[in-house]
Amino acid sequence: QVQLLESGGGLVQAGGSLRLSCAASGRTFSRYTMGWFRQAPGKEREFVARIFGGGLTSHADSVKGRFTISRDNAKNTVYLQMDSLKPEDTAVYYCAAGTNLLLTKVDYWGQGTQVTVSS
Repeated sequence: QVQLLESGGGLVQAGGSLRLSCAASGRTFSRYTMGWFRQAPGKEREFVARIFGGGLTSHADSVKGRFTISRDNAKNTVYLQMDSLKPEDTAVYYCAAGTNLLLTKVDYWGQGTQVTVSS
């Protein structure tokens, strides 16, 4: 069993930056693919980024060049650095973990943290 806790959300103006953190429990953290998803009101939850245990990353086209996922296995923490934020980035952001390498199936979800980008 893995528990995930997100933090770092808030209100920011368009063009600004935020860094989200996700602290995970468990001694086998490095064996999981970690990722971030987001969900805006009335919208489907969508993939944002993922990172393999070895550090290889993938980002959705909508955030490439602006968001960067990273992880610190020693601290059991995954991060999402968000730069050049746009109003359409406004959503609840969820940390995710799974043994599925591509994170097409998520085993564990965080509770979510709100990100609001004003125009």
